[in-house]
Formats: sequence, structure tokens, C-alpha cells
Amino acid sequence: MFSAALLAAMTMPASAQIVTVHADQPGEVIPKEIYGQFAEHLGSCIYGGLWVGPDSKIANTNGYRTDVLNALKDLKVPVLRWPGGCFADEYHWMDGIGPKANRPKMVNNNWGGTVEDNSFGTHEFFNLCEMIGAEPYLSGNVGSGTVEELAKWVEYITSDGDSPMANLRRKNGREKSWNLKYLGVGNESWGCGGDMRPEYYADLFRRYGVYCRNYDGHNLYKVASGASDYDYDWTRVLMDRVGNKMNGISLHFYTVSGWDGSKGSATDFTKDQYYWTIGKCREIDDILQKHISIMNEKDPKNHIGLLLDEWGTWWDVEPGTNPGHLFQQNTMRDAMVASTSFDIFHKYTKRLKMANIAQIVNVLQSMILTKDDKMVLTPTYYVFKMYNVHQDATYLPVDVHCDQIEVSDQNRKFPSKLPLVSATASQKDGKIHISLSNISMDKEQTITINLPGVKATKASGEILTSAKIDDMNTFENPNKVKPATFKEAKIEKGVLKVTLPKNSIVTLELN
Repeated sequence: MFSAALLAAMTMPASAQIVTVHADQPGEVIPKEIYGQFAEHLGSCIYGGLWVGPDSKIANTNGYRTDVLNALKDLKVPVLRWPGGCFADEYHWMDGIGPKANRPKMVNNNWGGTVEDNSFGTHEFFNLCEMIGAEPYLSGNVGSGTVEELAKWVEYITSDGDSPMANLRRKNGREKSWNLKYLGVGNESWGCGGDMRPEYYADLFRRYGVYCRNYDGHNLYKVASGASDYDYDWTRVLMDRVGNKMNGISLHFYTVSGWDGSKGSATDFTKDQYYWTIGKCREIDDILQKHISIMNEKDPKNHIGLLLDEWGTWWDVEPGTNPGHLFQQNTMRDAMVASTSFDIFHKYTKRLKMANIAQIVNVLQSMILTKDDKMVLTPTYYVFKMYNVHQDATYLPVDVHCDQIEVSDQNRKFPSKLPLVSATASQKDGKIHISLSNISMDKEQTITINLPGVKATKASGEILTSAKIDDMNTFENPNKVKPATFKEAKIEKGVLKVTLPKNSIVTLELN
């Protein structure tokens, strides 16, 4: 675990806590897909989380958990990635179609050796996306599959013609094709998706791209399996060898320590560990800059998007649970990682076109936890909900001058000075929204927000906070951490003053 000798925390005073929102310098539109989700066949994400089957005693809508379904509708999920993750490159889609009694079982070799009955397959996924209003993002099997297999899957989903796969879909109960925009050609091909070299994968992508065709007005946005974290060479090779034959390239980044062989507890952590975590999550700023710099060099006209299609915290599993199921609790610390990450993502949406947190239910930094017929909404869920006002809004640049804390780390080279206030802002339909996070565990922050060129007379908002940074929602106490009306914001002579309690996240609306 962490040692206080390795992590020194020292407040570095600033003259004032000042945030300036430059509404007169509007930036890019923040794609709603930045708030994307990820659902993998892993632990109880699918079975027990999203899907219980129509014969379950748990309240369901055509087999989907009704409580989870309603929670996801409220969240306004813009895009959902499936079926993996590492699972995708061992998944053979024809095992998951047709009468459920005829679907073969499979062993999930990546995640705990769980036996799956394939009752949740292509129809179940695409129907779910339609029910919650999300764009499907399909992750195709390149690692153990074939070009023919993926090409036929695309045809099955998107063709309205008199073709073999379209007719098979009709036979299985779906007359009209589904809409499929995003197609991932493999996942983590450098690792669990095939242990490939970037040069080899680049040629594979070009081959798969030829045969995954556009049918009947559907236009695929083909996403290459991109780098992990700091592997800038992978991005450079794909930009050189694939180029505009891909529409997007993925990137994966997790806030994970790996300290002494342990990821650490999701709920039992020290003050030093908390600040280290926020410093680690902020490292994505530098990583995005470096990958984007390579892409800008090779693609100056910005044709190719960057998709951060796996991100979030990764802790040790909860005691007594299957290590291969990655079930972890979710505290205010995780909520701070989410808000801080979004504040960074918003700055790069000229190139960054999507982000998908891992994962939607019961796995890693989840929105939702379930146990039998009980459901809990996590602090991270509420951050997504409070931030959905930024979806498809115009980014407004923000300057933050605030107290900092010094965080030292022997493993990573993220900046040692951690700002204790994080912020972002956007404008849509004549309204400005400002999100602020007070990262400090110890003290409230009184912040002066300058609004040059903005004539606002009223500020209202919501706050997510808790007395302790390790507070969480449990099945016994599901409402310990939840949003409340925020009243500590006042506008005087064009200046907004806000007092943020410790451990708090606020989203304001200016009128």
C-alpha cells in the first residue's frame, strides 16, 4: 500500500480562488458521445445487471431489469459499447441469435471462467439500445474470429436487402435492420485481442475494413484498436499505415495504481492515496495531448477521431467476490475522478469524439450496482447525470487559479502540483452551465467566478457531496450520497461567488 513517506501532501497557497469563464471565446461542441458507456460480458454486468430474462422473479421488461432500464433512460446514455473488452475477441455472434433454447453455452475464459448461456446476444443488445435511446457501438472479433464472420455480422445487422444474413435476421424476428454507426475492429489487439504488433494489426484492419461494407444507407464509422496509455508508437504506426481508411482510433486509460502489486481498496484508503488518485486521473491530460499531437501531424485536417473507449478507476475487487468479476464499490473518490476527467475531456473534443467509462453495471467504476432484486445508483452515476447538460453544448474555455497540493509519486510522472478546484463550462440554448469540483478533503472553497461579457442575474444548481470522501451508497443505505439543491451561489455586478463544501461537485445554470 502507499506510504506517507512516499506521498507528501502540502497545501500551496494561492492569492485567491478565481475561475474565469470565457463565454466570448467559444470552442468546439462537446459531443454527447463523451458521456458514453461500456457493457462487457464480465461478472454480472450483463447477466443480473442488465438482463435477467423474461421468466425472472425480478421485475423486468421483456427480460431487461426494469429498475436498471429506467435508471439508464434517466441518464440519457448516448452510446453503448458491447460485447467487450477482452470478451469481444472470443465472442462468436451466431451463438447468440435464434431460439434461446438452441443457443450453445460458452466459458468466459477472460473473466472468471463463468459459463454463459448466450441468452443476451445481438437482438437483445440492439433492442436495449433502442429502448434507452443509445447509439450502438459494436466491438468486433478480430483476435479469434475471421473476416467473413465480422462481415456477415455487419450484414445481419444493417442489410435490408434480399440477402442471406438479412433473411436470417428476419427469420429470428427482426424485419427492419438496426442502425449501426460505430464498428470497433478488434479490441486491445496489442494484448488480450491477439498480442499483435502494430504493423501486423494495421494490415489486418485494412483487410477487415474492405469487407465490412455499408448496406442500405448505413455508413459505418470504423474504429481501429488503438493504444494503451503511453504507447505512442502504436498510434504513430496506425496513422502511418492505415490513415484515412479508419474513421477513428481508440485509446484506453485507467486510473489504477499497481502499487506493490495491489490496486488498493475501493473503499479503504488514506488521504495520500486519495490525492494520488486524482493526480493519476489528471495524467490523461498529458496523454491526450501527446496522442493528439501525433494525429495532428499525420491528419492535419482532423478526419480521424480519437475515442477513449475505456477509462475509469480500477481497484481490487470487493472481499468475498470472484476476482475475475471485477466488482468494486464506488465512493465520492470515484465521483471526483469522473468530474475531473470530464473537465479535461471537454478541452480536446476537436479530436476526442467519444469516451466510454468502464463499466455500466456491476463492473469497475459502475453507474449502477445490483444484488438480487436490489439496485443502487453510485456517486459516479450522479456525476454523469449532473453533467449531461454539457452534451452537445459549446465548450467555453475556463481559467482556474486556486490552491494546490503537492503530490509526489515514484512510479508516474504526472504533475506534482494538484489543483484543488476543477472546472468546466458550456453554453447551449442560451444557457451557460458551469461545473465545479472542490477536491479538498479538508476545507471548503470560496470561489470568485468572472464572467466577462455575460449578463447573468440568477444562478441555480445541484450539488453532490458527502461528509467523507469514502462515503458510498450501499444496498442497506442506498441514498447516502445523492444530489441536492445548491444554494451557495450569488451573482453581484456580473461576478458569481460560490462556496463549495469539501468533497463536493456542483453544476450551475446561469440565467
